[in-house]
Order: sequence, then C-alpha cells, then structure tokens
Amino acid sequence: MATQLAPCQAPHWARAAAPRLASRVAGVALLALGGDALAQAPVPTGPPNAPEQRPAFAAQARAPALPASAPLCSERVAEGLEFPWGLAFVDNDTALVTERPGRLRRVDLRSGTLSAPISGLPDIDARGQGGLLDITLDPDFERNRRLYLSYAEPREGGKNGTSVARATLAAGGQRLEELTVIFRQTPAWVSTKHFGSRLVWDTQGHLYVTLGERSLPEPRQLAQDPHTHLGKVVRIDPDGSIPADNPFAAGQAGAPAVWSYGHRNIQGAALHPESGKLWTVEHGPRGGDELNVPLAGRNYGWPVITYGEDYSGAPIGEGVTARAGMEQPIYYWDPVIAPGDMTFYQGARFPDWHGDLIIASLSPGGLVRLTLDGERVSGEQRLASGLGRVRDVAEGPDGALWALTDARDGALVRLLPGME
Repeated sequence: MATQLAPCQAPHWARAAAPRLASRVAGVALLALGGDALAQAPVPTGPPNAPEQRPAFAAQARAPALPASAPLCSERVAEGLEFPWGLAFVDNDTALVTERPGRLRRVDLRSGTLSAPISGLPDIDARGQGGLLDITLDPDFERNRRLYLSYAEPREGGKNGTSVARATLAAGGQRLEELTVIFRQTPAWVSTKHFGSRLVWDTQGHLYVTLGERSLPEPRQLAQDPHTHLGKVVRIDPDGSIPADNPFAAGQAGAPAVWSYGHRNIQGAALHPESGKLWTVEHGPRGGDELNVPLAGRNYGWPVITYGEDYSGAPIGEGVTARAGMEQPIYYWDPVIAPGDMTFYQGARFPDWHGDLIIASLSPGGLVRLTLDGERVSGEQRLASGLGRVRDVAEGPDGALWALTDARDGALVRLLPGME
C-alpha cells in the first residue's frame, strides 16, 4: 500500500525540542494501523515485462503488500541542487552533497543554505550517467577530516571509468587537500553509462565500491570475468591496498580487489547493522532489478542469467534465470523500481520501521520499504511517490529520513511521520 506525502507543518528546527515524544505518538498511530501485519496481495505495479519467468522461491518477487502506515510529511530543506547524487552527514547541522555535473557542496541543515562549490576535486567526466557520484566520510573523520569520492574519471583515448579518490576537507570546509586517487576501474571503456557506484565501509574498516559493467554489449560480458573490474563489487583498504582476506587477493583466479562479480549496475548498497554483511540493490534490464547479499568470490550471473528482458523486448542472452554456480537474488522487481541508494532504518522517528530496508526509487519514484525475515523479504510498501525520482536516501543524525531528488533543480528533502 502507498503512503501519502504532505508538507510538514513547521520547519524542523521548531520541532527539535521534543523528537522523542513525537516519535512515541507516531508509533502509536503506526501500531494502530496494524504494525507489521501483512496483506496477502502484492503492491499493485502492473504486469511483469517477462510474464513467463517464475521466481526461484516463494516471495522472491511481489512480496505481500504492507498495510498503509501513518502519513509522511516532507520538508524541502535545500533546493537548487543539479542532479544531486550522494549525501554524507558531517554533524547534526551540516551535510555534504555531490552533484553529478562535478560539484561538491556543504549544506546548512538549519537554514538550507548551500555553500559555493568546494574546490580541489579531481578531473571528472560528467557526460551521460557519469559525473561526481558517491561520497563517504572516513570512519575517523572527526580526527582526520578525510572523505572519499567516487566519480567517472576521463582516461586516455576518450575512455573513462569509475575511480575513487580520498582527500582531506580543509578547515572551513571550502576546499579539498591532499587528494589521491586510490582506485581505478579497469579496463576503461568508451561509454557514458553504468558507472555504479556506492561506497560502504565494513566493520573492519575496509571500503566496498560497487561498479557498473558499462552497459554496452561488449563490456557487459566482462562482468563474468573476475580479472576485470566491470560489473563487480570491489573491497579495498582506505589507502587503496588489498585486504589479505579478499577472495582473489593472490591475483591468480581474479583481480585482487574483486569481492563479487556478475553484477550489472549497482547504485545502492548498505551494511546490515546486525550481521555486518553488505547488501546491494542493482539496476536490471527491463524488469529484473535485484536485491543481493554479495558473498566473497560468488558469481551473481549477469549477463548469463537475469530476470526481465532487454529494452528491445528481446531476451538477454539465452533468456534463462538460473544456472549452476550462479547466485539467485534474494528479491527482484519486474516491473522495475530503478533503484538508487538504500539504508537500513535504525532510528526512533519511525519505531515500527526499525530494521526495515528503505530504498530510493527513480521510477516510478519515491521510496520502497521492505520488511525482512532474515535474508528474505516478507513485505513491501511504496512511500512518498510525490517526491518523484529519488537518487539517495539516508537516515540522518536526527532519526529522520533524508532524500535527494534526481532533477536539474534537485532538492534535499527531510521526511517525518505526518503527525510530527
């Protein structure tokens, strides 16, 4: 079931004095609507693009629809962002936001004021789906002021590829210093599509980087080659070196940085707060967006197996959805949700959502909420469709949900229970 979206009645700083009480009130409303009780029918989405395909196990697709929860309210905290992509909270009052054309800005979360573009960024190829992509802060950011950026980097001969750079945010937050490229996707390709890319820290201080397979028919085949970085999750140390326990660390069976392979275009990733495992959500073809828990050295099938079909309506490869030695997604969507980033909700603002997975949707837009039973999806809900295309979603220090809308005049939006 969908949840309605309405403007918040007052700016968030006017409500900051009593968030816990408001959360308890919202919790009562949510519980009154049935908590986690599941309806039997799935979320209404229209027919699948590949109706002859069948899930490999129960509730791998079209899980039961969750009952409608309390209305959400939205507050456009900052506007005038051009195709914002990644979001990182520096503290309770400040966030950093990337813009795909190649700008990094500070946002004052109290006033919504945007800084001038922060200087010192690397060379960025901002054509097509490329540009400045994700941002994450070093786990020890308060001490070392380091941050990490993923971006489409121009390479020799008109080629490009996803790269990761780390830098220090100078005092005052106006420029980056000591910028160093710590990872470069290889091989580079002449393509403006499927760069990935999300950055996620694991519990040991390693950095996961998700990488697209560059979309075109020739490079997509390299998603199956573990010696390349196309269509992969890679795992590196903060300086770009290789963790000794990576599955191909020795370099003989695959590229040392590779964690998992056979992916298409992963633009959402988050670490499970209890298991510590990486979860990812990736764009499929027409139908076939996937939710995965990528395990070390495993093959996730693209483009040999996939749900959905090509944009022409033709099958992908042999049109098969399963093969020995290739992993099944724990969930897939047909029709697609065109996923952006995702987060496991842990805050108190939405007490009934604790542990649920919240995913940004570019099409049809808004957010997708999933309830989980271990590593299986038990229910699905569509939220905040009025936001349109959502590229990133994150839980803020205040326990609210924060979303970046993917538009030429994009916004940073704060979402709260409607009673607050």
